[in-house]
Amino acid sequence: MFHKEGTKIIAGASIVLIASLLLTEKFLFDINWLKISLQIIALFFYVMILQFFRNPNRTIAPNEHTIVAPVDGKVVVIEEVYEEEYFKDKRLMVSIFMSPINVHVTRYAVSGKVKYSKYHPGKYLVAWHPKASTENERTSVVVENPVFGEILYRQIAGALAKRIVNYAQVDDVAVQGTDAGFIKFGSRVDLYLPLGTKINVKLQDKAVGNHTIIAQA
Repeated sequence: MFHKEGTKIIAGASIVLIASLLLTEKFLFDINWLKISLQIIALFFYVMILQFFRNPNRTIAPNEHTIVAPVDGKVVVIEEVYEEEYFKDKRLMVSIFMSPINVHVTRYAVSGKVKYSKYHPGKYLVAWHPKASTENERTSVVVENPVFGEILYRQIAGALAKRIVNYAQVDDVAVQGTDAGFIKFGSRVDLYLPLGTKINVKLQDKAVGNHTIIAQA
């Protein structure tokens, strides 16, 4: 199953793959080693594109007492920080870094009402750079949950990511575990939680979207 954001790219890649195979067969039929090498390279990039846009079915029953991982990746930051865009006070930040081989669907970590949603153009520093959270292209979304209160998540573009897709609109009803967006080709998502939230993960843990419980009440 592939994400809808990859439809055009996959279609284009399929055309390029077929054209590459046909052209190499036609013009390199007598240079077998070169023909096979180019065909393997074309197939490799095609498979990489397919796996990047995969969208595994991970339907869950929403639970207001848990915050689930919004994306797949590695937990790289757990610390108190000053959140200057929306809360303007200290929050507990949990940051998940996604490599190009991770699933890049962004899912709602909690259910609730979308209170804030804003896109920011910016730079394309590597996603783990300390300033990426405030200087890179990003979107910030706040969901108000009846148990945890207001939770902010931030989609951050990385050095390879050139487009952030955000479905959250103010006054939408967010349902935990459903699609909230997509980040194309490498990125990171930061969660800003109330101080004192009981964190259920450790640094370097592998997070799986909709499966890993980041925090619980």
